[in-house]
Amino acid sequence: MNGYDVTFAHARFIARPTGALWWPAQNALIVADLHLGKSARMARRGGGLLPPFDAQDTLHRLAQDVGATGAAQTILLGDTFDDDDAAGDVTAGPHWQRLQDMTQLVSISGNHDPAHGAPDVTLAGIALRHQAAPHGAPDISGHFHPKFKLAGRGYAAFLVGRDHLILPAFGTYTGGLDANSPVLTGLVGPGLAILTGRVARAVPYGQIRPAARGNA
Repeated sequence: MNGYDVTFAHARFIARPTGALWWPAQNALIVADLHLGKSARMARRGGGLLPPFDAQDTLHRLAQDVGATGAAQTILLGDTFDDDDAAGDVTAGPHWQRLQDMTQLVSISGNHDPAHGAPDVTLAGIALRHQAAPHGAPDISGHFHPKFKLAGRGYAAFLVGRDHLILPAFGTYTGGLDANSPVLTGLVGPGLAILTGRVARAVPYGQIRPAARGNA
């Protein structure tokens, strides 16, 4: 399978170049931050107008990942919808219905869609939630939309540390936070950044934390 093989919290995962995370032992595909309906939400609230096909494009790409892996379940790590009002139109559409026919959808709520899904789910001792919890490790999450700069170009990236694995945003209309921002380096610590794109490739990530001083 195309992707980067990585071990986190004693479990094996494959970080796919699309930004989806495949968990073979659970027959589960994990994605974060689809932000479906963003163009409609911006138009509804009087913001800038965007081409209105973001939801179709995102769900089409997700269906391709589900088809490639044969995932029995697909776990959505929150902010699946750009707001709670967007959910009705999206879930009534044929692309969402097709996805439901292909896989069991497991929804976790996010800050954009607090009414859709459970706060978290735990599988094999790993918590899956929208935003990493500093004292809730190990966990797999989204929320930050990390992007890693390499040779002057930004790549949506997985960040893998000892306690936290953070996914890139999967949605078509999503921005990103510099993976080297203090909020992410402080949360994730030393580990790997796995860049998405044509192929998934890993680079060292994070700064070495200074050794703790013992008590005198």
